[in-house]
Amino acid sequence: MKTLPATPHALDALTEALRRLPGIGPKTAQRLALHLLQHDRAGAELLGQSLLHAVQSIQHCRQCNTFTEEQICQICASLERDPSQLCVVESPSDLLAVEQSHAWRGLYFVLMGKLSPLDGIGPKEIHLDRLVARVANDEVREVVIATNFTPEGEATAHAIETLLRSKGLVDESTRRISRLARGVPVGGELEYIDLGTIAQAMRDRKKI
Repeated sequence: MKTLPATPHALDALTEALRRLPGIGPKTAQRLALHLLQHDRAGAELLGQSLLHAVQSIQHCRQCNTFTEEQICQICASLERDPSQLCVVESPSDLLAVEQSHAWRGLYFVLMGKLSPLDGIGPKEIHLDRLVARVANDEVREVVIATNFTPEGEATAHAIETLLRSKGLVDESTRRISRLARGVPVGGELEYIDLGTIAQAMRDRKKI
């Protein structure tokens, strides 16, 4: 006797699609799929339409490489930003985090990743050639490397610094390169902070 499938093929396909999201395992994906179909079909339809619209309309900014619906994103097109300062981040989410701090009025370059040889991600995949061309612009006077403080992020920062110096694009008198500072977080208490962070904060101390 032929065994019938336990769930419809369409439900299995939806579950597999939801599993592509980060942090979503098989059980959670199935639970989300069942919830949408049982309790929120209108929401499921809206989600599907929004995803399709985003995939079809969102592209990479021709200048900074972040996501945008136009050829040039709003930040790059703004006359209120300082074109002499360029902040290099790993992802659009990192760009948003810096923007929400209201501490940066320069422009950005988004790598869309970080160096990871084991995953096959090299300089080409994170668009370092485009970054070099951007920095070579005479307007850029400071490059702030704001990659994350993970092993891959640190390796990426080192690679960017080495590349820019090898191209003659770093000169302390006309164009400098800096790294996002590390240290004790605002409101942090030393007894609860890891020793590596305290050590780095001590090394990066500044005169007051």
